[in-house]
Amino acid sequence: MSALTFRAAAAADVPALVELVQSAYRGDRSRAGWTTEADLLDGQRTDPAMVAEAITAEDSVVLIAQAGDGVVACCQLERRDGYAYFGMFAVDPSRQRGGFGAALLAEAERHARAEWDAAEVRMTVIVQREELIAWYERHGYTRTGEVTPFPYGDERFGVPRRPDLAFETLVKKVA
Repeated sequence: MSALTFRAAAAADVPALVELVQSAYRGDRSRAGWTTEADLLDGQRTDPAMVAEAITAEDSVVLIAQAGDGVVACCQLERRDGYAYFGMFAVDPSRQRGGFGAALLAEAERHARAEWDAAEVRMTVIVQREELIAWYERHGYTRTGEVTPFPYGDERFGVPRRPDLAFETLVKKVA
C-alpha cells in the first residue's frame, strides 16, 4: 500500500467523491471490487447535492484518503448524541483489498474519539451484505440486532432489485 494522507473534503471534491461512491457500489465498474451492491440495487448511491450537504453540514465531516494526488477512499462521520455515525464509505474498486479501507476506518474512529470525544461509532449495513458485515466484525464492530427498513420509494438511495432489503446497526466502542 502506498503512503496515505487524510484530509477533510471541500466543495471542490464533490464531483470526484460522487464518482468514487458510485463506482464502489453501483454498475459494472463496481464489480471490480468486492463492495458492489449491483446485485441488490440499481440507480444512484449518492448525488452531488447529498455529498455537498455532507461536506458542509454542521456536525459532519467527509474524510478523504489520498495516495499521491489521487482520492482512493472516503467516508462521512456525523456527530450525534454521544457517538459518531459512520457512512458514505467507499474505496476505489481497483484498489480494494489493499488496506485503504481499513486505514480510513481507523482514521475515522480516531477522529470520532479525538475530535468529538465520541464513545462509539455506529453504522448501518444492508443485512444481505454478509461479507461486508463480516469485514466490519473483523475490525471490532458488533451486530446489534437492530434492524431498520430500507427506504423503498426514495430513489436517492437506489432502486431495489429485491423486496427484502433492510439495514442492521453495527457498533464499536472507541473511547
